[in-house]
Amino acid sequence: MYRIDGLPERVSIYEVGPRDGLQNEPAVVPLEVKAELVERLVDAGLTTIETTSFVHPDWVPQLADASDLLRRIERRPGIRYPVLVPNLRGLDRALEHGVTEIAVFGSATETFAQRNLNRSVDSQFTMFAPVVARALENGVRVRAYVSMCFGDPWEGPVPVSQVVEVGRRLLDLGCFELSLGDTIGVGTPGHVRALIEAFPCGPSRLAVHFHDTYGQALANTLEALRCGITVVDASAGGIGGCPYAKSATGNLATEDLVWMLHGLGIETGVDLESLVATSGWLADRLGRPSPSPVVRALLGKES
Repeated sequence: MYRIDGLPERVSIYEVGPRDGLQNEPAVVPLEVKAELVERLVDAGLTTIETTSFVHPDWVPQLADASDLLRRIERRPGIRYPVLVPNLRGLDRALEHGVTEIAVFGSATETFAQRNLNRSVDSQFTMFAPVVARALENGVRVRAYVSMCFGDPWEGPVPVSQVVEVGRRLLDLGCFELSLGDTIGVGTPGHVRALIEAFPCGPSRLAVHFHDTYGQALANTLEALRCGITVVDASAGGIGGCPYAKSATGNLATEDLVWMLHGLGIETGVDLESLVATSGWLADRLGRPSPSPVVRALLGKES
C-alpha cells in the first residue's frame, strides 16, 4: 500500500450491478440469479446495493420482476437496498415493498432527456418534484443521478454550467446525494475536477459514476477522490451500460475500483476475493467473460 496525501481514508461504494448492470443485458436474467447476486454482494462486504428499478416493463423488460425480487431477497440490517423509480407510480410500488431509499434519474442534456424520459430538461423536474416530496413525506431518502455530465452522443461536450444547474435543482428538491454520471465514458481528469469544483455544495453531497468506454474510469475516479469525493458508483464485474445511449459501454468495475483503493490504503470494507468469485459466477451465468481486468487476472491465477 502506498498512501497519497489528500485522499480519503475510506470510500463508500454504491454498487449498481443488479440494476444498472443487468438492465442492459440482451436477455432477461432469471430471478434466482438476480437474488443470489444481491446476496453474494452483501456477503462480499458491500453495504449499498441498488437492487432494481420500478420502471414500466416496456421500457426496461430486464427489470420487470422488481416486485418479485424484493420479495425474494433477505434485506439484512445495516444494508441499504435503494431502487430506481421514474415517477409516482414507481414510488407507490416501492413503498408497497417497504423500500427506505430510492433514486431518481435526470438528464443534463435535452436530447437524452427526450429519449430517456420523453421530457425536456426543464419539464423533467415537474415529474421529479412530486416523487421526491412524497418519498420524503414517507421517510424515504432520495438520491439523484444526472446523466450525460461530460458528453452527449447527440449534442457533444456538455457545458459544466449546464450540469451544475440541473444538479442544483435536484438537490434543491431535497435529494441527499447527487451522482454525476459520465454516461458515455468521455470524461477526463481535468474535466472531472472542473465539474466537481463548480458545484457550490462542495464534494460532500456528490458521488461519481463513470463508464470505462475510453479506459478513463479509474483515472477519473482518482481525480474525483483528490477533489474530496468519498462515494463512488461501480458495478460488479463491470457489467452494464445504458439502453438509451448505445455508445455507453460498461460501468467502472467494482473489482477494479477496490483493487486501486486497497492499493492506496483506502478502506472499503469489501472482500476482493469474494467479490471476484461472485463476478466469475455471474459471468458464467451470463455466458461471457467478465470485462473487468482485475476479475480476469485474479481468476486466471486460479486456473
